[in-house]
Amino acid sequence: MPRPLSATIHTAALAHNLTVARRFAPNSKIWAVVKANAYGHGVARVFPGLRATDGFGLLDLDEAVKLRELGWAGPILLLEGFFRTTDLDVIDRYSLTTTLHSDEQLRMLELARLSKPVNIQLKMNSGMNRLGYTPERFRAAWERARAAQGVGQITLMSHFSDADGERGIAGQLAVFERGAQGIAGARSLANSAATLWHPESHFDWVRPGIMLYGASPSGLHAAIRDTGLQPAMTLASELIAIQTLAAGQTVGYGSVFTARGPMRLGVVACGYADGYPRMAPEGTPVMVDGVLTRIVGRVSMDMLTVDLTPCPAANVGTPVELWGPSLPIDTVANTCGTVGYELMCAVAPRVPMRGA
Repeated sequence: MPRPLSATIHTAALAHNLTVARRFAPNSKIWAVVKANAYGHGVARVFPGLRATDGFGLLDLDEAVKLRELGWAGPILLLEGFFRTTDLDVIDRYSLTTTLHSDEQLRMLELARLSKPVNIQLKMNSGMNRLGYTPERFRAAWERARAAQGVGQITLMSHFSDADGERGIAGQLAVFERGAQGIAGARSLANSAATLWHPESHFDWVRPGIMLYGASPSGLHAAIRDTGLQPAMTLASELIAIQTLAAGQTVGYGSVFTARGPMRLGVVACGYADGYPRMAPEGTPVMVDGVLTRIVGRVSMDMLTVDLTPCPAANVGTPVELWGPSLPIDTVANTCGTVGYELMCAVAPRVPMRGA
């Protein structure tokens, strides 16, 4: 018998969240970001919910090919670009758009023999300091790319480091405007946070990622409570055993939790081998039969234990929501000292995942 643990991907929520992105950026086209296997949701599973987008953004060539095989004929953007000359054969065959952020990539593109020009997103490093040309070198890179026979349309691109925080985007936006001054072409700068909170950055294309999956770019659910975004994933299980502790008894590895008095514990079929964070502290929220309770004891490989004091009627087989519509993934992640992105991407292959 399979374990009573599964992840459900909500197609309607994905489609709804895409409409939210359009509501926030009504004059921009959308790159729906599906990198990291659609943030752990599965490219094939999210495709039906996101197919009304204008384009898809990702990193992996295999995932780009999968989108073509699913029937997507529109733009697909490689957010990190390509890494070797053989990648250009795939880019050419499947008509992909590529980010271009270095002289090494530009040189490979100049020397490539392609059947048609490749559309590129020329990336400026406006302050994130990961990928991209410095503002001082951006025009020279643009002129060189424009002269290359293998280059088609050129979109100007950058990425914000603090669109979800107090520092904001003003500094980087000013740097970008200086570096791109006088250069023609569409602009693509806004990630989820900028899409939601910085309309001055929307330009021609926005690149929402985490918001499409119903989580917050800031890691705080309160920041998106009024946006209408809906969670696209529910991680659910059941109680598989009940234990009754006397005062002074402990539970789990390391005996890190001691009962102060008589209490019932529920054992949930979910552990760190399923992608649930091992370092989840006592008090991490869990929903048992629709009632909010907490983890007690250390998360083990295949199981975790929860306090059943708030839900005395719970028993073996009672449903458990680890995150989803009733318990935002950002709330769980924040308690664990991480972000919703990581929890989504960490769901293990052994967890059955289905679309709904």
